[in-house]
Amino acid sequence: MFTERLEIVSSKLIETCVKAGRWSPKEGLAALPVQLIAVSKAHPPASLQEAFDAGLRIFGENRVQEAKDKIPMLPASCRWHFLGHLQRNKIRQALPLFELFHGVDSLQTARDMNRIAEECGLFPRILLEVNVAGESSKFGFSPTQLEEQLDDLATLSRVQIEGLMTIPPPAPDPQQTRKYFSALRLLRDQLTTRSGLTLPELSMGMSDDFAVAIEEGATMVRVGSALFGERAGKTWRPATGETLDE
Repeated sequence: MFTERLEIVSSKLIETCVKAGRWSPKEGLAALPVQLIAVSKAHPPASLQEAFDAGLRIFGENRVQEAKDKIPMLPASCRWHFLGHLQRNKIRQALPLFELFHGVDSLQTARDMNRIAEECGLFPRILLEVNVAGESSKFGFSPTQLEEQLDDLATLSRVQIEGLMTIPPPAPDPQQTRKYFSALRLLRDQLTTRSGLTLPELSMGMSDDFAVAIEEGATMVRVGSALFGERAGKTWRPATGETLDE
């Protein structure tokens, strides 16, 4: 079942890259311009192992302790990304676990990461989360705030800012998310021109709308339910290894 879902997602990703003029089969799969991040949060290690056996290598988690317990259970060649809001009191635990942090959502968090990374001898790679839609319920820089604070962010010596990330408002029609993905890409281009920073990565698009995101320039898509199925309100608990109601 998982291999069938992966085939559907992979085929759609590839077809969209071709349709958008971003990739040609003659370039080879290694040259695909979009990375598939398997959103594995709340799923048991056995499901991640199945995904690994099917060829996936990058997994996205959003709870530090859950990831800390899962990581030793999976092959060492797995790569781990942190998705979403990182609590400041979890930074020290999180930094050694993840190769990329999607969703650094404030200057203060970036400063804390930079300070702790210096203490730990690390150079964390980060994406800055932009609240493009201005939703009060979501974390992230507003576009104006990011423009104003980018110079301060650029002075941080340890964190490596590699791009931007966004989560658009839920929409019944994936096409309704296009304007938010387009806005993030345009903001990235403006910031690059103004600051000279290289911001190659755009993390945007999830199970329902990743094709639209790819058409608008996504370099990373975060896909969970389309790969693992719906969690139905259950999550993996490391103490027992079983799934329990939230």
